Amino acid sequence: MTKFFLVLHVLAAIVAVGPVTVAASMFPPGARRALADPGDQRAAETLRLLHRICRVYAGLGIAVPVLGLATAMSMGVLGDAWLIASMALTGIAAAVLLALVLPRQEELLDAVESAAGADATTEVATGTEVAATTGAGAPIGATDTTTSTGVAANPRATVRLAMFTGIFNLLWATVTILMIVRPGSTTGA
Repeated sequence: MTKFFLVLHVLAAIVAVGPVTVAASMFPPGARRALADPGDQRAAETLRLLHRICRVYAGLGIAVPVLGLATAMSMGVLGDAWLIASMALTGIAAAVLLALVLPRQEELLDAVESAAGADATTEVATGTEVAATTGAGAPIGATDTTTSTGVAANPRATVRLAMFTGIFNLLWATVTILMIVRPGSTTGA
């Protein structure tokens, strides 16, 4: 039964965590592109898709620690330091994803959609092409880059998101290393 749980645990980690890691890493540069060109529908659609991948697979990711606990119980290693450290880091990674990454993705997605809406409204209202704009859809020289959602639509928001995403990815990489190396384990590596 141990091998069965271990196989399910590893497959769940690959299928659930892998897409979140990649999609979350792709989101900040995509957001910068979308904010730079508010009229680019494809950039906005890409952001929506990346956010959806992160949200859905984060939910599926719950299977990883559940199957991990079942594997650890069947192996009799619940009290091992490497496993306790892995569980703590998994909890921290989940908290970073749920509290820092996903909400900021939503804010940036709202900012992109607001900027696209403002860009389209300006174009319709003037009946001409939109004047040169900053990355937030405001005329050049405008100092306010805040959208109607109150989110600053600037590259700094994407940099912060990239930082939190990097922390999430490093936490998962550390958990993966601990799962493979299992320092101090008597069950063999």
